[in-house]
Amino acid sequence: MMQWISRVLGDGNERELKGLQPSVQRVNELEADTQALSDERLRDKTTEFRGRYLAGESLDDLLPEAYAAAREAARRTVGLRPFDVQILAGIVLHQGKIAEMKTGEGKTLVATLPLYLNALTGNGCHLVTPNDYLSRLGGGWMGPIYHLLGIRVGVIAHEFSAIYDPTYQDPQPHGDVRLDHWRPVPRREAYLADITYGTNNEFGFDYLRDNMVHDLSQCAQRELNYAIVDEVDNILIDEARTPLIISGQADESTDQYYLFARLVPRLKRGTDFQIDEKLRVVTTTEEGIAKIEGALGIENLYAPEHFELTRYLDQALKAQFIFRRDRDYVLYKDGRVLEPHQHARDAEVVIVDEFTGRLMLGRRYSEGLHQAIEAKENVKIQRESQTLATITFQNYFRMYEKLAGMTGTAATEKEEFQKIYDLDVVVIPTNKPMQRADHPDLVYKTEAAKFQAAVEEIAHEHERGRPVLVGTVSIEKSEELSGLLEQSQIPHQMLNAKHHEQEALIIAQAGRPGAVTIATNMAGRGVDILLGGNSSGLAVELLQRQKLTPETATPEQVAEARCQAEETCHTDAEVVRTLGGLHVIGTERHEARRIDNQLRGRAGRQGDSGSSRFYVSLEDDLMRRFGGTNIAGLMDRLGLDDDVPIEHGLVSKAIENAQTKVEGHNFDLRKHVVEYDDVMNKQREVIYAERRKVLGKEELKPIVLQMVEKEVRTLATQFCEAEDADEWDIPGLASAVGGILPLAPELADELRPMSRDEIAERLLALANAAYEKKEQRLGDEVIRQIERLVMLHVIDRHWVDHLTGMEELRHGIGLRAYGQQNPLVEYKAEAYRMFQALLEAIQRDIAHTIYHVDVQREAPRPVAQAVRTNRDEAAEPARAPARAERKTGRNDPCPCGSGKKYKKCHGK
Repeated sequence: MMQWISRVLGDGNERELKGLQPSVQRVNELEADTQALSDERLRDKTTEFRGRYLAGESLDDLLPEAYAAAREAARRTVGLRPFDVQILAGIVLHQGKIAEMKTGEGKTLVATLPLYLNALTGNGCHLVTPNDYLSRLGGGWMGPIYHLLGIRVGVIAHEFSAIYDPTYQDPQPHGDVRLDHWRPVPRREAYLADITYGTNNEFGFDYLRDNMVHDLSQCAQRELNYAIVDEVDNILIDEARTPLIISGQADESTDQYYLFARLVPRLKRGTDFQIDEKLRVVTTTEEGIAKIEGALGIENLYAPEHFELTRYLDQALKAQFIFRRDRDYVLYKDGRVLEPHQHARDAEVVIVDEFTGRLMLGRRYSEGLHQAIEAKENVKIQRESQTLATITFQNYFRMYEKLAGMTGTAATEKEEFQKIYDLDVVVIPTNKPMQRADHPDLVYKTEAAKFQAAVEEIAHEHERGRPVLVGTVSIEKSEELSGLLEQSQIPHQMLNAKHHEQEALIIAQAGRPGAVTIATNMAGRGVDILLGGNSSGLAVELLQRQKLTPETATPEQVAEARCQAEETCHTDAEVVRTLGGLHVIGTERHEARRIDNQLRGRAGRQGDSGSSRFYVSLEDDLMRRFGGTNIAGLMDRLGLDDDVPIEHGLVSKAIENAQTKVEGHNFDLRKHVVEYDDVMNKQREVIYAERRKVLGKEELKPIVLQMVEKEVRTLATQFCEAEDADEWDIPGLASAVGGILPLAPELADELRPMSRDEIAERLLALANAAYEKKEQRLGDEVIRQIERLVMLHVIDRHWVDHLTGMEELRHGIGLRAYGQQNPLVEYKAEAYRMFQALLEAIQRDIAHTIYHVDVQREAPRPVAQAVRTNRDEAAEPARAPARAERKTGRNDPCPCGSGKKYKKCHGK
């Protein structure tokens, strides 16, 4: 039935592409006229387009001419002319959609078209990449196109920001000219460029840091206008549940982590605890709890006085039985990963990204899990942290006025992109027909048999002279396979996504005859594997053999090396094509079909020949957790030996069904995160907007005095609420208001005969007079500065406490389900109450602080260190020229009148 409907109505993707053809045709019609323009006239086109945009023409009106100009600029500068399918993809990106383009179809070049068009508005455009290397490479490679068109392009990287300048030469050449023309500039200047390249982490952290500054001049970013996210599936889906967090250090970690790290290995699986491998959860049994209670010498682990210990137990169990070294994390010291047999007390636990295989330096697991792993590995436990600012990628990227994305694999996640980001996916046809042969999976009983079979196939193809790319799911598996290849004396390269720039150069040569390259899922992603190898890299190698570099060699030597390299690569490419092209071997199926498709997509680029095959065992994580039992039963009934595989389309289909189930489960989890985080996001927007008002307003005095008035009237009502004036607590009122501003001791006697309204007015008059006196004493400039610093300090302090409270609420709200309550509904209600309490506390604290503040000059100190749960980054500390200080001692009574010591009340 569905096929009949499709035949009548046509495929939706095809209709979409057909509707864009007239625009592509118009671009082609303009090509001859555009080619006739001189470089100067071509650059003048940008000025013309901007003028027409300001005069009222839309970007859609300008698109054909702008794309024709960008196409011609690309042809003249980098020698690449965008094909019609690339023009098509450029239009899709301009429309705020996702363009799915196969590997090798030129996404980097395609992005220049919509970036140029949207840069004409003057509001800035961002090109988002997965790592710093790809940001610098993409911007530097396309830089000449933008430069010819008179467009400034910047780059944002970790502790680095720059503007593309063809006249600038990096004093430390990278061996790739595309990386050598970035002139360092302040971060804000890089953001003020027409187009800015950078990573999702850098853009997100800069947004958070901008909302922690004490002066607007310290902000780096502009308004979020238009962004194209490269490898959009990796950034918006794989990393969606990972929040960016800037943290400060909290209390010192305790020895409890080490204690529980010693206790949990004594527990036995099945008797003392159960593991749900699908959900990656460990649950203790009654027997296990009794053992822990005995070891700790306590009667009830869940008694109120011991309840905090349950957190240490839960995390220790996870660290011991769920998380594995060299799969989920590594021990890292002095810039290298320690081997499995090595240990060092001062080593660092570094997370390995499950989707990319990359080391996430500085990233830490949350809720004490990272400390539990440190204790398990017996390395020094780092101090715990306190969240100061946080946002998820989901909410950060949804703030852009217009968002687009490109990747080789998006169609399988089409529903998620549409529901969460309101992004449609359009599949772009390849420029040449796909020639790759994808063979059915080979399924073995054991992992050992699987690896042995994979090694035999690698050896066979290597002997034929065919290049082989082998994909693994973890560093641990890479090293295991590498050991087997060494035993078989097969030369190979191993990439674990540790050094992006270095590995990109290696993987670019993975198409050479006989090359064998092992790579984790994401190593070298974004870099094409050319059959025969990359001539630029080979030219550098040829010079190095002569103990030369591109900088020390003469122009003649460089030209000779390039000529020889191009000839060699061309010859090798023809040899590799006749052998069948690049052969891709996957050693395990990933949870997400996209990751497998990305690996397959390394072969058969731009119409080249190629092939792929996956080797699977019933001991693999995916098979063990989802559906391997049925296949195991079939293999037993057939009486197959360990080294005899099953190869059948039905088996591959069963594996794909398991992946589909996991993808659906992960989608639900991400959707769940969004539903909860949307609540937090609305609160964040309110607080950050208030913060911006404080930074942007010249005159804050009326706002401060209004807060004082509200607080004074609230106190007057509170202490004088009885109908009978004789029952009013006038001394209590005087004491409470005395916590806001200095009052005369005899004030209570003065207030006794007054009405409630008269009392309030009298107190407000005293408040205004005291404020005027303080203003005269300190001077207008200083008091204005104090107002701003006090308001920012109070907002920030309460916001930090609120984030902690919301985190605790989030973790515990699921228990409401046992009471037949909807956790999400309850979370929203509780969050609303907490937020109202936050706003009241901010007003109260500003009123109670402003009269007690003086100025003490001192050297500025760092406010925060940026951390991220699962994404750490170094923050530039916010600095203030003057620091607000209370005169109240820590052990003095709190000025607010609560009766508590200052250190236990407002001095926290």
